Amino acid sequence: MGSRNLRPGMGRFDAMMPVVGDRFELRDIRVDGDDGPILDGFSARIPAVGLTAIVGESGTGKTTLLRLLNRLDDPDAGVVLLDGRDVRDYDVLELRRRVQVVSQTPVGFPGTIARNLGDAHVTALLARVGLDADMAEREADRLSLGETQRVTLARAIAREPEVLVLDEPTSALDVRAKARIECLLGELADDGMTVVLVSHDPRHAEQLADHVIELG
Repeated sequence: MGSRNLRPGMGRFDAMMPVVGDRFELRDIRVDGDDGPILDGFSARIPAVGLTAIVGESGTGKTTLLRLLNRLDDPDAGVVLLDGRDVRDYDVLELRRRVQVVSQTPVGFPGTIARNLGDAHVTALLARVGLDADMAEREADRLSLGETQRVTLARAIAREPEVLVLDEPTSALDVRAKARIECLLGELADDGMTVVLVSHDPRHAEQLADHVIELG
């Protein structure tokens, strides 16, 4: 298990790009499951710049790894560093403001989409994730899974995090919507946000991401 950078030319950043430090460092991580370790002795670095994809077979700990980044879970051994500081040393609310997680099966909160987003720029946010402005007054807990995925992403973006962490963010989307969201994630990464996502397709991840972490 480990991580690697894509070779020059495969990401949006070329070989002349200046070196930037790591956003996260995971050191000798172990997470225990009911049937044994989910992660064991795992170490990796997630750069501050660009889009990092986490790939691997089912059951290799991809979602578990994401949940460590903003302390939805803590490892049984090892340490997770954010900007060189143990995540356990941050106030958990501050940490989760800085590191927003979008799950694979998000749930809309009661109330309208506009209320869920809680932002003055609702129309612009909906447009960014490929939803029509007239959806703003729809009830957020009555959407399709694909619509809920996009509303949850819009809500995370509205909070202007430093890090956006996504678990299979386009799993319920059609080809056109998927391409739009992937373009948006690339734009966010290019604008300086650290973007980390799980992908089940290693070949596609290499085309999309600037850095890849392989589990297995």
